[in-house]
Amino acid sequence: MESPYLTAEHEAFRDRVRTFLRKEIAPHAAGWEERRTMPRSAWHALAAEGLLGLNHPRAAGGAEADFFHSVVFLEELGRLGFGGVRFAVALHCYMGTSYLASKGSPELQQRYLRPAVSGERIAALALTEPQAGSDLSGLAATAREDGDDLVVDGEKRFIVNGGFADFFVTAVRTAGPAVRGQGGLSLVVVDRESAGLRVTPNDCVAWRACAMADLSFRGVRVPKANVVGRPGSGFPQIMRNMQLERLAAGISAVGDAANCLETTWRFLKERGMFESTLSAKQAVRHRMAELLTEVEAARQLAYHAAWRYSRDPLSITECSMVKLKATEVAKTVAEECRHLHGAEGFRAGSAISATVNDAQAAAVAAGASEVMRDIIAQSGYEEF
Repeated sequence: MESPYLTAEHEAFRDRVRTFLRKEIAPHAAGWEERRTMPRSAWHALAAEGLLGLNHPRAAGGAEADFFHSVVFLEELGRLGFGGVRFAVALHCYMGTSYLASKGSPELQQRYLRPAVSGERIAALALTEPQAGSDLSGLAATAREDGDDLVVDGEKRFIVNGGFADFFVTAVRTAGPAVRGQGGLSLVVVDRESAGLRVTPNDCVAWRACAMADLSFRGVRVPKANVVGRPGSGFPQIMRNMQLERLAAGISAVGDAANCLETTWRFLKERGMFESTLSAKQAVRHRMAELLTEVEAARQLAYHAAWRYSRDPLSITECSMVKLKATEVAKTVAEECRHLHGAEGFRAGSAISATVNDAQAAAVAAGASEVMRDIIAQSGYEEF
């Protein structure tokens, strides 16, 4: 049946992406998760396939493809079943570099975005702080002017790609520490080798390949030219890009849930029980059918939200709904599938156990489910 969202070109692209990921990424992903890193060779391979700049301008080496190419890519990343890999790549492509693509000066795009698209430099986004996560009004890191530089001080936590990123798009207050709330926030690009920047590994139980890290800025000097967009425009930039971040998280969660169901069904077909298999038991089949229906419902919601986003990047309600629904479905699917794996689901190091951890983390990142519900309640009922 012809999709109202995906063309034959998109489906051909899906086949190409799936083949590439299964051949070049999947065989190594478990090792990367175990070692808590992604080697440069992986980024170079993704870049050579043209996958690191699907959503970025041609002037910076990107493809400027329509957004459903990104939808397909994100869903297939989720289908890999390795949360650290998909979040490392998704953050690089749709979070860290998106600020540069939308508001970065031509000089910043050439210095950072172009090498990011080519896989030569890896991006990270430094927003979260010890006392500020979903509530951006609590951000406290500062950047004071000193000649042609800004001097950055503060702390950042749970930074995806932090362990191997070459630069950090960092939220700071440029209007002074006394300014709170939405005002005075700016985004600056900080190089990893900057004096005064300390990177400490954060040993999370989920998303291991994305090398989560904490950052400490102590008198870090950054050229004023590294400010993304106008000084003080950080909050609207973050709010705008947050919708893409949440949409990307939801789409990849759909792929993750689909992969979890597929691998669990193969397990059930092989697992013998009372002269039959687990897959032949009606109770098991019915539960799997319910989960499959939930995943498909989340997928169609994601496609609709992507269609809305491609026409209005401030589709706050729809993007929040996708983030909520898809990550909660993925969490439920992972937990139910672990139960169906029996004792294997609780073996340390088992694939299904890692899937549960990754799915639970996805329901927290980019705004926890409780935050999504509050956003939907506030924005979704305004028209009534």
